Amino acid sequence: MVGMMATGSHDDLQHLLNLISNTRFLKKQGLGNEVPFFICPYDPKQAVPITSLIKQLSNKLAQKGISVLEVNLYDLSIEILDKNGDLDWYLKHEHELPKAKLMEDIQGVLDTKETLIPAIAKKMSERDFDVMFLTGIGEVFPFIRSHNVLNNLQSTAKEQPTVMFFSGAYTHSAEKGASLDLFARPSLQHDKYYRAFNIFDCEV
Repeated sequence: MVGMMATGSHDDLQHLLNLISNTRFLKKQGLGNEVPFFICPYDPKQAVPITSLIKQLSNKLAQKGISVLEVNLYDLSIEILDKNGDLDWYLKHEHELPKAKLMEDIQGVLDTKETLIPAIAKKMSERDFDVMFLTGIGEVFPFIRSHNVLNNLQSTAKEQPTVMFFSGAYTHSAEKGASLDLFARPSLQHDKYYRAFNIFDCEV
């Protein structure tokens, strides 16, 4: 079963605003001991309206006194590569490296458990916030996979709700279980993950 996907409409914005600003959501009530992870799947063709939606949503939540920490995985990856002194080297030598070698090298530098999650944890520790937004998921594929991020983030991001804005579908089926289908393309390998809630299935 494919759940609802956001398109960047006013109705999407209103649903997300009403839900995330609700005390029950912020206090993680009614989750049945599950981690407070929520997927906001969106139509990949609507990436530009979704970017605008996320900005509007953050601003409207701020007006209600609700602080959002947005972690863009693409920006964070560039930050890590630049800090390590790797970014300029890869930009200079990318054309010389076989694609498989390039991916292996960058995946090693951006190791989810050893590097990415500690970097996210550092950003979480630097300021107070009520909800965390994870964005830039599609931009870091295939170097970083969404299910690996969520699996490794479970022990770190458990105090506040986390909303992952996912470019694709969050599907559920009796045969295959739940999976994050990036760009909603069957040809891509699906990432199995079942512990998050589709935010459009949640009621205020």
